[in-house]
Amino acid sequence: MQFTQDLSFLHLISNASVLVQVVMGLLLLVSMTSWLYIFQKLLVLRREKRLTAEFEQAFWGAANLNEFYKLVSAIPDAERGALQRIFVAGGLEFSKLKKHALGNDALMEGTRRAMRAAYQREMDRLENHLAFLASVGSVSPYVGLFGTVWGIMNAFRGLANVGQATLAHVAPGIAEALVATAMGLFAAIPAVLAYNRYSHDLNRLATHFESFGEEFSNVLQRQP
Repeated sequence: MQFTQDLSFLHLISNASVLVQVVMGLLLLVSMTSWLYIFQKLLVLRREKRLTAEFEQAFWGAANLNEFYKLVSAIPDAERGALQRIFVAGGLEFSKLKKHALGNDALMEGTRRAMRAAYQREMDRLENHLAFLASVGSVSPYVGLFGTVWGIMNAFRGLANVGQATLAHVAPGIAEALVATAMGLFAAIPAVLAYNRYSHDLNRLATHFESFGEEFSNVLQRQP
């Protein structure tokens, strides 16, 4: 009974060496932070995909492009989606340059530059915290492994003072060390899965944004 109690999860953590406890605490903090970013990114991308689909449907169904532009421009910036901001940036630059009576090539090149700049800003915003998830996914197992190696070293060092080593002497120290590896994997696996999923979603959104930019440029080029 005492042996089972010694191998309980909380007992293993509380009796681990200071360095291993620091590693466990760091991994726990990193795991909690990554879960926070995972849920935040889930909500952001879900909203972005919904706004993108709604905007594309409204854009291609609009009868008057000027009226549609005024309608979208009236929406507060905080309530716009990424594609709406790209559209407004392109339309605004097109209107400004058109007043200067530039040639068609210069007019469209300036409009495309404005949309590319808006596109890059939106992608930077949407990709925020993805690098953190990637780092957690790649580094956490090694941090946990470091704690495991250190704990196993301490366990074997403790055996030097024992006349006859048995499983009862070795098991607690090894188990304490392996908890660090388990916590490293617990932090890494969700971060890797979320990073891969969100990267895929962002690539699809980026394709939508780029395609819309080209199509919108073609529409503007046909404007009288």
